[in-house]
Amino acid sequence: MPVDPSVIQALESALAAAPENDALRLHLAELLVQAGRPDDALAHTVRIIGNNPADVSALRVGAAAALALGMDEQAGNYRRLADAMSDAPPPSAVIKSAPEGHGRITPDGQEYAPDTADELLRRWGDSVPPSEPEIGTTSRPSITLADVAGMNEVKRRLELSFLAPLRNPELTSQFGKSLRGGLMLWGPPGCGKTYVARALAGELGASFYEVGLSDILDMWIGSSERNLATVFEWARRNRPCLLFFDEIDALGRSRSQLRGGGAAMRGVVNQFLAELDGASTDNEGVFVLAATNHPWDVDSALIRPGRFDRSVLVLPPDVNARRTIFELKLASRPSSGLDLDKLAKATEGRSGADIALICEHAAEQAMEATIRDGVLRPIGQADLLDGIKNTRPSVSGWMETARNYVQFSNQSGNYDELAAYFNKRKR
Repeated sequence: MPVDPSVIQALESALAAAPENDALRLHLAELLVQAGRPDDALAHTVRIIGNNPADVSALRVGAAAALALGMDEQAGNYRRLADAMSDAPPPSAVIKSAPEGHGRITPDGQEYAPDTADELLRRWGDSVPPSEPEIGTTSRPSITLADVAGMNEVKRRLELSFLAPLRNPELTSQFGKSLRGGLMLWGPPGCGKTYVARALAGELGASFYEVGLSDILDMWIGSSERNLATVFEWARRNRPCLLFFDEIDALGRSRSQLRGGGAAMRGVVNQFLAELDGASTDNEGVFVLAATNHPWDVDSALIRPGRFDRSVLVLPPDVNARRTIFELKLASRPSSGLDLDKLAKATEGRSGADIALICEHAAEQAMEATIRDGVLRPIGQADLLDGIKNTRPSVSGWMETARNYVQFSNQSGNYDELAAYFNKRKR
């Protein structure tokens, strides 16, 4: 029934005389909502909630007023807070039909249930439907393993582990070879692990699904695990699929190292294990590729058979590969009088990223001379040798750390390849 304006006026006069009377203010706010004055009602409820944030009745009336004003987000916040602090079921537990001629808001702050299909479409027809979260990036790389300089052993291992089984399904079935499981690329930074992963996807002509740390981790408990499950579910629906996790040590860190705040990551590691070979998972045709600079930080359960059971060490490029990298980096730049063989020998122990930086340094030198003299001067041998002299190898620190693990933590033989590399360099 309509609210008598004289009642509202009397309550306003009484409230002016007793402004601290929240019960009186709340009753006035309820009548103002019914009288079609939600802006005034909201102002009163905001004041009540400011004095007592736990006033459930004020929160519900505030929700009704905010909703009538089109402030859906504020109305939802008030309603959720009221529901959380209320021991009894919220009024919305009972579905109500809107009386003839009545507005869409009940006095207790809830929406009336729509009576007809037309009303339902008017109210929610423009709402955005729920969708699967976008996680990671999917692309079709234009490079293949032929574009990777050197790394012959890495290419051979990839061919045996993945390419040959996929290209020869009948032979794979005859030998009982399963196209599932994972392979981990590990080694010093800047040596081409991510580039190799992209080249492998390009070799197959398949979609390359790259997932980074920021795509998985979330501040809310349980969200990171859900994101990880979503990634694997997408990969299973689009098999055969090459799923690539960069910096796998950050997602799959050894649980024995997780303490304090890092303990929340245990759930991520456990979810990873379940997705790789859980009782209800079918990963046939899903090949998981991962890369890490710190294999000693990866949880041991992730590298047992059936999970990341194959690993490939990606080392700094050899002399032939370094020469090829110089050729590629300088091909589109003006250069003259270069001795690439000498440059390749002078960059022993440098990564591909180091060589790219040396070429950038040389290009800057040549550009500076060109701007100063007003005549184009191509990149010369002296510019590149100066770049080698003034840039430090980026892998030195990693090599020192790795040497300690080889010497003191190689009882399982996980670092035998790296030990052979160190022994070879001594000779």
